[in-house]
Amino acid sequence: MDSPVFAYQLIEALGEDMVIAQSELGTRRVRDWSGTPGAEPVAVLRPRTTQDVARAIAFCHAHGQAVVPQGGLTGLAGGANLHGGEVALSLERMTAIEEIDVISGTITVQAGVLLQTVQEAADEAGMMFPLDLGARGSCTIGGNLATNAGGNRVIKYGMAREQVLGIEAVLADGTVVCDLHKMVKNNSGYDLKNLLIGSEGTLGVITRAVLRLAPRPSSVSTAWCGLPDFDAVTRLLHFAQSQLPGGVSAFEVMWPSYYDYVLDHIAGLRAPLDSRHAYYVLIESVGSNAQRDAEEFEAMLGEMLEEGVVENAALARSSSDAKAFWAVRDAPAEFPILMPDLIAFDVSFSIADIGEAARQCETMLHERWPAIQTLVYGHLGDGNLHVIAHLDAREAPPNLHEAVDAAVYELTRDWNGAVSAEHGIGGKKRAYLGHTRDAGAMHAMRAIKHALDPTNVLNPGKVLERSLP
Repeated sequence: MDSPVFAYQLIEALGEDMVIAQSELGTRRVRDWSGTPGAEPVAVLRPRTTQDVARAIAFCHAHGQAVVPQGGLTGLAGGANLHGGEVALSLERMTAIEEIDVISGTITVQAGVLLQTVQEAADEAGMMFPLDLGARGSCTIGGNLATNAGGNRVIKYGMAREQVLGIEAVLADGTVVCDLHKMVKNNSGYDLKNLLIGSEGTLGVITRAVLRLAPRPSSVSTAWCGLPDFDAVTRLLHFAQSQLPGGVSAFEVMWPSYYDYVLDHIAGLRAPLDSRHAYYVLIESVGSNAQRDAEEFEAMLGEMLEEGVVENAALARSSSDAKAFWAVRDAPAEFPILMPDLIAFDVSFSIADIGEAARQCETMLHERWPAIQTLVYGHLGDGNLHVIAHLDAREAPPNLHEAVDAAVYELTRDWNGAVSAEHGIGGKKRAYLGHTRDAGAMHAMRAIKHALDPTNVLNPGKVLERSLP
């Protein structure tokens, strides 16, 4: 159907308040942060309520019109980008925090609310919403759930799906599925909530959610450590988990390639240590007794230093110290500016394998492309490894991105890892999904997609191929 004609039909059916035609987009951003190609939408739909979403999707379904849900457009897998000829559905107007129930430990929100807004609302109520990632000020809860986001605190609190008790969503034909319960125990039939979480808008559009809150910690202990080898890294992790009353809330590992690069290229960062090491770890623990927790944390570090597991350490004596440590770890936000042609990977391995897998990955990349620059870092406590590869565009051979992708994902398959740890599959990793999922799993996923969206109108070409049997 002709795009301007269909945009006019959308306005007629849904009203001018809900529809922005392509000719009126102006400078509006319609692509995510992945850098993958994306087309402009036929129109952007901006519903205010779940009922608006249902009407819009039902109308598009009846006309065979593909719809691409969009949140804060902070994704890194191209999941919110359009191929061409689709309608974008933005939940940017659905930003209400509907209820905070401190007794039940829940917060009920609309899907367009920003993650940071939820965190701040929980904090004001004396609670904590544990999900946290660098894009907190831009990403939306709907996008977080659609991609099953991970972030900095997965080691203690789990992925996004572990933060959800109830969910509401609109299916491909406009049917509303409302499961906004607050119970932890709810074994009433199929778990539709967890089917929709992580489905990247291909099975339904998440509109509202009941999220779990955690008690707000009254103490935070943070340290920056230098370690001699990967065995020491894993020893520190396991010892800290067994010794600290509050466990480990963050365990961020940085290889020298990453550490040296960010200190050399990003203004305002300061080196936490005055010595060089094979690995650097930012470790954090939260608790409820400030004096006891600080003593236990220092005792744990002291024992690791005495045994030589940790070679050197800096303890955060204030919140500003902790922020300075975290600034070094949060530096990847600057990478797209510093390395506009970077190739980024978000993969995962078993914790026991991650050190050797990372070593092989860097060695392989440098052998094939001697001038390539690699940066390695990750959330080691959950097996998530980030690899950045960069070669100046003037030196890069044709199809470098495709070749590097193939090489890294083949290595990931060989180590029985996952091609996506926390950013989803989108369109960027679709060709490599079979490296992680076997033929039976792929068959099951296609069957689920066909059952819930037989005409493939919801985010076609994401996760699975665009044309399904």
